[in-house]
Amino acid sequence: MFNTMTLTKTVGAICGTLLIFLFANWGADAIYHSGGASHDGEHAQAYIIDTGDSEPAEVEEVVEVSFDVLLASADVGKGEKVFNKCKACHKVDGSNGTGPHLDGVVDRDIASVADYGFSDALASLDGAWTPDHLNGFLEAPKDYAPGTKMSFAGLSKATDRADLVAYLQTLN
Repeated sequence: MFNTMTLTKTVGAICGTLLIFLFANWGADAIYHSGGASHDGEHAQAYIIDTGDSEPAEVEEVVEVSFDVLLASADVGKGEKVFNKCKACHKVDGSNGTGPHLDGVVDRDIASVADYGFSDALASLDGAWTPDHLNGFLEAPKDYAPGTKMSFAGLSKATDRADLVAYLQTLN
């Protein structure tokens, strides 16, 4: 009367039913999900009605400090720590790695290291690696020289860039 085959069919039917409900729930979520919940569990408001009761918030003025001022107060020790991000590709002993060596890079002509194949983007740049050029390049290499082979995303903090340039100046 109640054998193994009956038990297998019953368990299979229950699992199949649960699977159908699971797919139905998944499909309904995909179709009808509003996506309005934020990370703290509150629902996002569809639109805001301005009643004029609140006063506009005061906007703080952001004072930008020039790179020269940051460089003058840069910390070489911190720059050496920032250079750890560069060590994977660049050396400071005069030999080239994945990238060209960086000893003597400050005020050196751009793309002038012998025995290194620079990208056309860097080879087409004129001038020398002044602290301002290094600042621009280190902020976003792909934006500064589109087509560069350097895959590093850049340093977003101006103080980190100033510290790094100060460290590189000690290697001249």
